[in-house]
Amino acid sequence: MDVISADWTGICRRVVAAQRAIFSEVRGIGARTAYEGVGEGGDRSLVIDRRCEDAVFAELEALAAEGASFVAVSEERGEVEFGSGGPARVVIDPIDGSLNARRTLPPHSLSIAVATADSMAAVEFGYVFDFGAGEEFAACRGAGATLDGEPIRVGPDGDKLELLGLEAAEPGRAVDAMEVLSGSVYRVRVVGSIAITAAYVAAGRLDAMLSLRPCRSVDAAAAQLIVREAGGRVAFGEMALEEAGLGLAARYPIASAAGEAGLGIARSAL
Repeated sequence: MDVISADWTGICRRVVAAQRAIFSEVRGIGARTAYEGVGEGGDRSLVIDRRCEDAVFAELEALAAEGASFVAVSEERGEVEFGSGGPARVVIDPIDGSLNARRTLPPHSLSIAVATADSMAAVEFGYVFDFGAGEEFAACRGAGATLDGEPIRVGPDGDKLELLGLEAAEPGRAVDAMEVLSGSVYRVRVVGSIAITAAYVAAGRLDAMLSLRPCRSVDAAAAQLIVREAGGRVAFGEMALEEAGLGLAARYPIASAAGEAGLGIARSAL
């Protein structure tokens, strides 16, 4: 079975249903602040992180049982071969915005990308589900991007941004960035999930976004395709999309915008 041709929308929706049940069961900050070791991505793992990842891997195991071969790249388990492995990649962040999820803030997401090879340019399917708003962002390469099944497009490009999404906004990093952006940005929004923030650019809700520290492939692989399929621009530092790998060890700056002018403004603060 060709993993790219699988019913990824159906797979992702089943994962969302399973994760919703987990969030409904594990309620409150105290219950969600339970840790279980350190994930392969290097962060301390919440129990809900691992349970949400288990929901994804249950679907991947079923897919492999049908004959699919691929390598899963996931924040907690790292890189896991299914079948004979091969070039195909399934890139997973079971909870993008874990701090929000732990503190019971609404914006946190499931992010799943499917690629034919180990680069952002090779991503064929991207899916981001925002559990706070209950919204489904998705894209297939060459077929456009959607929000809850309806086509979306980025907003207009320009030399001044009305709304900029800022991620990894630690105060020390943010102060320097604000000085650079002063005069070019009207307002800043901090969502707390790279995947959701980039998806908001795709939907025209934000004019641009950037992360003030390097992101991982699991944070951005799905959303970057959604932005590009919605007509926007994405930059991983100075790397071409073909050079931005999907391995868990990869780290790179990310910025996205409706167009080149907005992207230039966002990148100026990196």
